[in-house]
Amino acid sequence: MAQIEMQIGKNGVIGGTLVWLENAFKTHEIVKVHVLKSAGHDKEKVRKISEEILEKLGKKYTCRIIGFTLVFRKWRREKR
Repeated sequence: MAQIEMQIGKNGVIGGTLVWLENAFKTHEIVKVHVLKSAGHDKEKVRKISEEILEKLGKKYTCRIIGFTLVFRKWRREKR
C-alpha cells in the first residue's frame, strides 16, 4: 500500500491543494493529510475540511479521521 502525506495550514483547502491531491492519487492509494494548529484544532473544523475535500474529489474516495489527520483512500468503484 503506497501512501503519501501533506499538511493543511491556515489557508485551508485552496485550489492547489485539490490539484495536488488528484495528482497524488494517480500514483498512490492512500493520502494522509495533517491539519495543523493554524488551521484550527477543533474536531468539527477537521470534519468540515474532510467533507469539503470529499465533495470536490468525487464518490470514489473515502476519508477516515484519526485525531487531526485525515486519511483519504481511492477505490475502484463508488463507495459513497
